[in-house]
Amino acid sequence: MLDTMQYALGALSGALVGFSLGLVGGGGSILAVPLMVYLVGVPSPHVAIGTSALAVAVNAATGLASHARAHTVKWRCGGMYAVAGVLGALAGSTLGKAFDGQKLLFLFALVMIGVGILMIRGRKNQGIEGAQCNRENAPKVLSFGLATGLFSGFFGIGGGFLIVPGLVASTSMPMLNAVGTSLVAVTAFGLTTAANYAFSGYIDWPLAGIFIVGGILGGLFGTAIASRLSGTGKLTTVFAVLIFVVAAYMLWRSASAL
Repeated sequence: MLDTMQYALGALSGALVGFSLGLVGGGGSILAVPLMVYLVGVPSPHVAIGTSALAVAVNAATGLASHARAHTVKWRCGGMYAVAGVLGALAGSTLGKAFDGQKLLFLFALVMIGVGILMIRGRKNQGIEGAQCNRENAPKVLSFGLATGLFSGFFGIGGGFLIVPGLVASTSMPMLNAVGTSLVAVTAFGLTTAANYAFSGYIDWPLAGIFIVGGILGGLFGTAIASRLSGTGKLTTVFAVLIFVVAAYMLWRSASAL
């Protein structure tokens, strides 16, 4: 049972995650697990993963509604990516539950480092206005969706940090559209992973509720300024540096536990 301070830290963590999801369509989930484990103090990595997956899914849905009102969501692309990704997320989350918790965190930190490198490399990619999903690029979109879902489910993350570059790579859509569209898949992946973990009793429901409330507030603020800052690479660079710092800390902590 968590204490009052831990629930307060859960609300703060949710606000940070929601802000990231609203602003860049990803990154929130990759921070949610380490925040749950190292800041809030959730003792079980599997409970941290299951709880964060549920919270991120709800927060992503809130951000999606805001982006939909701004007409930055390409629904066909998001639907295709989500359908393929749900299959991967179901398989990945089943594998993740059977994996040692500390080893899972160690591998998660390694993935974070790779993602940070990809974010820095792609920070200046502007995309093509009017890009759509069609028969020509459908196999590529579905392939990226399946692979992203597998990673998302295995590590218990929404996967937005992989979906955004995946959408850009498979459709050449602008970053702002990729951010809004990615939230369709983030919501679907998170709910799939959360349902699988809930079936095994790996969700702290009160903490998830507190995390979601904080995330909704953070998400509204992040979405409000996303369009103003789109097209610049500064925020992506700052966030990538943050990922490197958190990954280094996770490697140190999980390696010590191993």
